Amino acid sequence: MTAELPEYYFRVRENGAAVFRIDTENRQRRIEMDQIAVINIRNGEVKPQGQRTLTAADQAEIARWMDARKALLAQRDIDDIHRAVDYLNLTTQWAQSKASDDQLEDVTDRLLLAMHDLRSVLVRKKADRLSKG
Repeated sequence: MTAELPEYYFRVRENGAAVFRIDTENRQRRIEMDQIAVINIRNGEVKPQGQRTLTAADQAEIARWMDARKALLAQRDIDDIHRAVDYLNLTTQWAQSKASDDQLEDVTDRLLLAMHDLRSVLVRKKADRLSKG
């Protein structure tokens, strides 16, 4: 473990994080984590804990973390979509070369409906983009 700890720790939650200030400047040199806020990444809300008032440094670090977290989540979303394209290709290969009749019977209707739904949305969005440009 490094000798220098960060000043803040963000415990990721479903829609944001709990924010802690790290303190090692005590007699026992123990790591103390004092929760200072809860943040909601979706609506940008920052709720100080207890009767606490966040300092400008607290607010700046929280804003920096929120920006970085939003960028990371956006990157994960697009990575998931790229994986989905790969899965569709692998599914096509499986259906063509390996799937039994029973296996195909089990998944065909659900796959066709999901692909029809996806195609409808993609075509509509593409038409919207073309009509704007």
